Amino acid sequence: MRTDTALSALARDSGAFAMLALDQREALRDMMAAHCPGPVSDGQITRFKLEAARILTPHASAVLIDRQFALDQAIATGAVSAGCSLIAAADLFEAAHGETVGRTRIDLEADPAAYAALGVKAMKLLIIYRPDEDPEPRLALARQFIDRCRSAGLASIIEPVSRRPRDGGPFDKTAGTLAAAAELGHLGADLYKAEVPFDGLGPEREVRAAFARLSELIDSQWVVLSSGVPDRRFPQTVAWACAEGASGFLAGRAVWASCLAAPHIPDALRTIAVDRLRRLCDTVDDAAA
Repeated sequence: MRTDTALSALARDSGAFAMLALDQREALRDMMAAHCPGPVSDGQITRFKLEAARILTPHASAVLIDRQFALDQAIATGAVSAGCSLIAAADLFEAAHGETVGRTRIDLEADPAAYAALGVKAMKLLIIYRPDEDPEPRLALARQFIDRCRSAGLASIIEPVSRRPRDGGPFDKTAGTLAAAAELGHLGADLYKAEVPFDGLGPEREVRAAFARLSELIDSQWVVLSSGVPDRRFPQTVAWACAEGASGFLAGRAVWASCLAAPHIPDALRTIAVDRLRRLCDTVDDAAA
């Protein structure tokens, strides 16, 4: 079953993608804990996700939410704006190797057909790339996920992330980002979510050259995420990525992370985060013009 319509539903009228990520889990707990006097409960995480969805999705073309904390609640309560398409996270995260997200697998309880019937347009899978690990399990995982999405008419989004080798060898995150694209960027996923080379902090010429290389390696349309990129640099980074072939962004931290330190988070979301998201929308629309 073709997913062209589902993928186009994630885009703005310009054809660019301006998508919000609210699928962070234990990483979000850690971010919230830095500004809370006590332990962060599951309920606090869910409330933040639903509040952010209500405030921010009127300005996003799509939003990514996880089943573990908020997806079903967001659907049941109508937290997502009618003009914003819903992406279901189809991954389960496990702490391992000293990392909050050290292993991932497909969340088999996130049934593609069931979520398609509820209006979901796409699913996303995070895949960890390590240069010292056998690629076959990664390839099999990606193909299984893409097939699951295709069977329900959903667009498939893969998110390869570059991580340190388990053997303790030297680590070059950007080299891993490019190697992951070379390995996974031609498997048939409808959209590829890429890390930003050099975390957007290198010279413009080097960052843009790496973006151009991603365009050569990835067969599908692709977008950037914001993890690791300072929020002040992310708009410029998105502009460089789009100039070199990207189609937009699927990002969370650069939009809302600083709001977690605010005395009243909903007010910060309505002002700081909405302004950032609107500016990013303008950036991708200008690039698509």
